[in-house]
Amino acid sequence: MPSPQANRTDEPSVAALSEAEIGTIVDEVAERGFVVREGLIPDSLRTSLVQRIDGLMEELAVPFGENRFLGRHTRRIFNLLARDPLFERVPICPATLPVVDALLDDECLLSSLTAIEMHPGQAGQPLHSDDGSYGFPRPAPTSIVIAMWALTDFTRENGGTHVVPGSHRAARRPRRGDAPETIQVEMPAGSVLFYDGSLWHGGGENRTDARRLGIVSNYCAGYLRQEECQILALPRERVAAFPSRLRKLVGYGTYRGLIGHVDQRNPETLVDPEAETDMVWGRIGR
Repeated sequence: MPSPQANRTDEPSVAALSEAEIGTIVDEVAERGFVVREGLIPDSLRTSLVQRIDGLMEELAVPFGENRFLGRHTRRIFNLLARDPLFERVPICPATLPVVDALLDDECLLSSLTAIEMHPGQAGQPLHSDDGSYGFPRPAPTSIVIAMWALTDFTRENGGTHVVPGSHRAARRPRRGDAPETIQVEMPAGSVLFYDGSLWHGGGENRTDARRLGIVSNYCAGYLRQEECQILALPRERVAAFPSRLRKLVGYGTYRGLIGHVDQRNPETLVDPEAETDMVWGRIGR
């Protein structure tokens, strides 16, 4: 496994979004359920991510999916944070995390981080919503936000994601046999698709002779259980080398000074004894 410090400083910085741009994105997600922003990921970083994912696909002998939903011509690498320090840049990217913070709050969690490679011949994916396993009454306040990074071009021909605009406000999840009108997301490599976890969507059909590759960075509100159990998936010594915000994103923190505590302490102190503990009990009477 590479050194925890590897790849941390050898890539160019990613430009942060302005407050105005963040506000515009948030408004569009609230209205339509999704929005695309081009040119957020520098080409050098995108290329490094592609190369490392390609290496892992071979090293891990990643198989194709076993059913229609996972995709019989699609490969996925789950738990990316545990695979290489390069992936630490994705969840805390300054071009994406501030948008997530604005849609959820700055105590949100990283729910999952997954590379998805759709090969030629992949059929369309059934429509679904990424918050479907939580069982919320619908429509529900936004509690899941996804930032999907395009590492290659997403086009109509290679399976760009189908979305149903406004469906994040629907009173139910999509059902088998639903066939609402969709639009297909097209975006050049280096773009990011932001969407509400209640949005109805599904991967398209890849009718080309080339793959479509992306990273799905899935975030949830701090009071929800994460899709991937980051606490068990990540060795504690790796988490100790993370920036403080990334530690909190994977679960080494509390929500509102209470949820997730360990003996009335911030769990970040388990990997950094100097981390601040500001528990709700200590705030009473201030």
